Amino acid sequence: QVQVEESGGGLVQPGGSLRLSCAASGSIFSIYVMGWYRQAPGTQRELIASITSGGLTNYAESVKGRFTVSRDNAKNTMYLQMNSLKPEDTAVYYCKTTLSTSANMGRRYYYWGQGTQVTVSS
Repeated sequence: QVQVEESGGGLVQPGGSLRLSCAASGSIFSIYVMGWYRQAPGTQRELIASITSGGLTNYAESVKGRFTVSRDNAKNTMYLQMNSLKPEDTAVYYCKTTLSTSANMGRRYYYWGQGTQVTVSS
């Protein structure tokens, strides 16, 4: 069994900061890619940041320079440091983890977390 859980969301004022965490647990052999997505009501879910097993990162243009994604391989955990937050960053933030399990190391699966709410407002 594999679980992916996000945490760290909350209410913050414009210009403030939050740090999100995504922890993967269970019978994991290897994590290949972890990504942060966000979705506001009535909109499509969009990829905002990702990090590979080798530490390569990608960012959506809207968050580049403000958000930083990092990874602790020993803890199977990904972080998203969000600075200079804007009201348009308000959304539910989801973690997607692409991995192989101990039971079948040659096959890749992906798992979604339940999401954590981020609200940027005065």
